[in-house]
Amino acid sequence: MGKKISSPFSTAELIPQAETLEITKRKSELVIGIPKETHFHEKRVCLTPDAVAALTAQGHKFVIETGAGEGSNFSDKEYSEAGAKIAYDVKEAFGCHMILKVEPASLDEIKLINPQSILFSALQLKTQTKKYFEALASKRITAIAFDFIRDDQGIFSIVKSLSEIAGTASILIAGEIMSNNNEGHGLLLGNIGGVPPTEVVILGAGTVSEFAARSAMGLGASVKVFDNSITKLRSLQHRLGHPIYTSTIQPKTLQKALMRCDVAIGAVRGKSRSPVLVTEEMVMRMKNGAVIIDVSIDCGGNFETSELTTHKKPTFQKHGVIHYCVPNIPSRYSRTASVSISNNFTPYLMNIAEDGGFENAVRFDKSLQKGMYFYHGILTNKTVADWFNLPFRDINLLFL
Repeated sequence: MGKKISSPFSTAELIPQAETLEITKRKSELVIGIPKETHFHEKRVCLTPDAVAALTAQGHKFVIETGAGEGSNFSDKEYSEAGAKIAYDVKEAFGCHMILKVEPASLDEIKLINPQSILFSALQLKTQTKKYFEALASKRITAIAFDFIRDDQGIFSIVKSLSEIAGTASILIAGEIMSNNNEGHGLLLGNIGGVPPTEVVILGAGTVSEFAARSAMGLGASVKVFDNSITKLRSLQHRLGHPIYTSTIQPKTLQKALMRCDVAIGAVRGKSRSPVLVTEEMVMRMKNGAVIIDVSIDCGGNFETSELTTHKKPTFQKHGVIHYCVPNIPSRYSRTASVSISNNFTPYLMNIAEDGGFENAVRFDKSLQKGMYFYHGILTNKTVADWFNLPFRDINLLFL
């Protein structure tokens, strides 16, 4: 017999071996409830049917209260076809682990939320009471205010989108009021050959002011913008790409502009309250039939004569000047506003799912952390804590 030749490979090495594969992060399936808004004259909804369809295609589930989209002309059928379950009991929508709302939840609605749930909504800090935060804490709710969320560039993206709507809408509303069909003197907001252009005075140089000025200029109106920040005024002119009249807020200069103008728009906000920049005496000197649109009325208003009005009865006259002081202007254009809110919400929801759930996402997403004011019932926003004298914990210490 010949000599046996040994193989360089052992039998074990020839048998296929199990390979350790890299384990990818598992997607989290979200169960999201969207109740119908009950706040007075609130017609917006957080997600459109198209957004719901995109998220259900990723495996997420939705429970939407019947009629939630009606105010924005989205039907139950559209949501159902997008893959959502239509709930006829509000408790079912509030019973989901994650709840999306436009307005803050009322105390009665908080009672319907399960402990340890996640609530996305506006906060509207200046309209809240201490009881609201105590109710959230008692349920150990994690709450994120979309009006506090800032992106990587430090921009309050949802607030900015709604401000763009409010700015554009302020000019459209002024144009409606000035017509013969309403209380105005039959003026057309704009510029027609051979007719002096309509004059518009805007207080403030922020996002609302930019889009109000852009809309007014597009119609051919003559625009004057007042703000005490030269930097903001320069930036506004740069963004508009057109030289316009700008000035710091000096009483005599502002009074002259107001006496000549057809429309005055207030869009200056303060840290706690909007500053009163136009006194009652200054309003008395304005043209008979002039229009005031006080966009900042939700924080007190820039005009001393401003009084809160509603979408149902939006105007009143004082000293011959028509005042429009509705605090929630974007809700007047509910479908546009809903699409804007939905487009901002959808990427966050997709990222939360991709990151394996809310707990994982919030650890690494700084914008979500900035929007969060409660984490499992612990108050994490210092502004809220200082405002209502409540105990506060730094969010970073909770993730150690």
